[in-house]
Amino acid sequence: MNTQVRIIFFGFSDVGYKCLKLLLDRGCNVVAVFTHDADAHETRWFETPEELAAKNSIPVFKPPTLKTEKWFRKVKYLKPDLILSLYYRNLIPEEIFSQARLGAYNMHGSYLPAYRGRAPLNWSIINGENHCGVSLHVLEKKFDTGDIVAQEKVEFSDEEYVSDIQPRIAAAAVRVLDGALESLLEGNPALKKQDESKASYYGRRTPADGLIDFSKTARETFNLVRGISRPFPGAFAQVDGGKLTIWRAKVGGPAGGAAPGTKVSDNPPAFACSDNLIIAEEFEFSPD
Repeated sequence: MNTQVRIIFFGFSDVGYKCLKLLLDRGCNVVAVFTHDADAHETRWFETPEELAAKNSIPVFKPPTLKTEKWFRKVKYLKPDLILSLYYRNLIPEEIFSQARLGAYNMHGSYLPAYRGRAPLNWSIINGENHCGVSLHVLEKKFDTGDIVAQEKVEFSDEEYVSDIQPRIAAAAVRVLDGALESLLEGNPALKKQDESKASYYGRRTPADGLIDFSKTARETFNLVRGISRPFPGAFAQVDGGKLTIWRAKVGGPAGGAAPGTKVSDNPPAFACSDNLIIAEEFEFSPD
């Protein structure tokens, strides 16, 4: 393996941390790490690439945007052979990624071409899918559209929560990068085009998107709860003069004609959906 290849690493989250650790454990020459802080509403539940880079005396940069001449020049000065993006959230301009002579590659958290965009695991659970995945692909001007180097599907049950699945996503990302690493360092990975007929795109989520719409089915509501439970902001309802966040729930029996959104029980809280009840099993109430 060619460990002299100069790598600029762009990354964040648990996937970014674990993939950077893989590179360092394999003796790769990471010359700089670009990262960013968590969003203001986020609870940080993971170790960060920034911390790992600091322990290994690797320069760390956290620009709010890369779309300036300053960062074009900085990357040129760093003379990258290879650019890797592992859950980096900001746009990497062509003026930067085109400087890597061996190419630039991104790890996306879905089984592409499905679920391009933001929060793919959350959206997959919310939409009632039974799998997500990770895909290492060529970095292009458009998000998540490049040819695929390698990918792995991660299956899950219709009862699992996001916190149950995320560690398996991170582990899959490490395996995919590890398997492809030698070919990336040699500049000759085998590539597969994405099937555009199967492509889908989803945007970023905000805490406000967790507001429960009880006109949906109980199963759809349960999927929302599963998809944005801890460590994410959670699904919630505005009831009894406050905010009820539901961390765990189950689908109950028929709503019995109660209008969607009707609270039919206090202990535990239960609400009518369009068909059945959704029953909160773990929750917290915050008065307005």
